Amino acid sequence: MSLQAAEFFAELCLPFHDHTVVGNTYFAVPIPDAPLRMRIDFTVTIHADTYGGLRVTVVHPERGEIDAVALSFVDHGTFHRRDEATNTRPNTKQYGTFDTYHRPGRPPWDGAVTTGLRDAIEQYTAVWFPGAWAASRPRLAVGRTPRSTPTQPATPVVGRTR
Repeated sequence: MSLQAAEFFAELCLPFHDHTVVGNTYFAVPIPDAPLRMRIDFTVTIHADTYGGLRVTVVHPERGEIDAVALSFVDHGTFHRRDEATNTRPNTKQYGTFDTYHRPGRPPWDGAVTTGLRDAIEQYTAVWFPGAWAASRPRLAVGRTPRSTPTQPATPVVGRTR
């Protein structure tokens, strides 16, 4: 069965205008006319056709791979809700992963919450591609609200004596 990688990466809503998906790999040019490129692959597990995260790689056309980071679905809560709802236990094949076998009409990653992955990709690419995410600002991740900062009391508080 198909992994439907193009749909998965579309759901991530990455802001790079110059990108394509070839097979199961996402390629992007985050900064136009810059030599560095980005590649995102699914990371495999020890189980056949089962994926446990993403591997984000910075690639130079002449020098090859410059840097990479593995982002696991477990660490970024991608399938936390699904696994809680289905009582999937840690250290099982299905926990925090997805495979190519799925219900008809549903994507293989059904139940995924991609906010944590997207935030991690944003943090990583901000180091290598400063300003590449500026086009997608301002934004708030789904399910997040702005944090309010505590305010100072209107009148000074007099210290207590002991």
